Amino acid sequence: MPRPVWSGAISFGLVTIPIKVLPATENHSIRFHQFHLEDMGRVRTRKVCEIEDREVPNAEIGKGYEASTGTIVAIDDAELDDMPLPTAKAIEIVAFVPAESIDPVRISDGYYLQGDGQVSAKPYTLLRKALARNSKVAVAKFAWHGRERLGLLRVRDNVLVLHAMKWDDEIRSPEPIAPTPTELTEEEVEEAVLLVDSMTVDDIADQEWATDRYTAALEEVIHAKADGKKPPHAAEQEPAGTVVDLMAALEQSVQRAQESRGEGGEATVHEMKPKKAAKKTATKKPTKKASATKPAAKKRGA
Repeated sequence: MPRPVWSGAISFGLVTIPIKVLPATENHSIRFHQFHLEDMGRVRTRKVCEIEDREVPNAEIGKGYEASTGTIVAIDDAELDDMPLPTAKAIEIVAFVPAESIDPVRISDGYYLQGDGQVSAKPYTLLRKALARNSKVAVAKFAWHGRERLGLLRVRDNVLVLHAMKWDDEIRSPEPIAPTPTELTEEEVEEAVLLVDSMTVDDIADQEWATDRYTAALEEVIHAKADGKKPPHAAEQEPAGTVVDLMAALEQSVQRAQESRGEGGEATVHEMKPKKAAKKTATKKPTKKASATKPAAKKRGA
């Protein structure tokens, strides 16, 4: 397990649970360095004092806030640790909510919470069982890295997990990019639901597609170039055509999904041919009068 990134306690009503916080995930991405292309010399980032014009070691670097132009307020770690904030040394549970009420867009990093010492065993187990039994998650507040954050506590394999969450004002509204109202037939919606059902799995673990193909391909490129060989390249792909028959695309997708799962169900596939513009116009706009009522029909469909 990695080293703890924070230690403190969970505040659960009048119950205190000493804990250590450990990262629940790890990054396997391949990291690149920057090099000067002419001579392949390493390009590094140096921290230079703009007044003395010299490189400054980390021991001489501190935190500061520019309160006004030219006025810097220095803040050291001791002052940050000594702030009068209840969550500075505790993960304070403020409420319990149904798990489905939390919008996943809020959730970011995940951390395992490890009981710190024998005294934590009983209250830790108590909170874990309480969460597991009523299928709820805990909403908490905690202060790390110079700011107070909102958190979510849940149970995973008998261990408490803490997820950092975004505050309300940190989540952008999706309203500006929402699609315009569009009419769909009930048959199209039902076929889309059938496609969802045919692609449903119980768990994403151990699925054939649940692998990082980008990193594997990047490793092939690196190994080939390191051996003086020509790196592999992507096969040419035909540009995707415009879908002119949504229903046919849905039925074909259902058939492919069923075949990939070894199911014997057959779906009727329509030939995907573009509809004639003249026929579409005749159906949609038979008269000027019908055209005038079209906006009202769209409003009802929206």
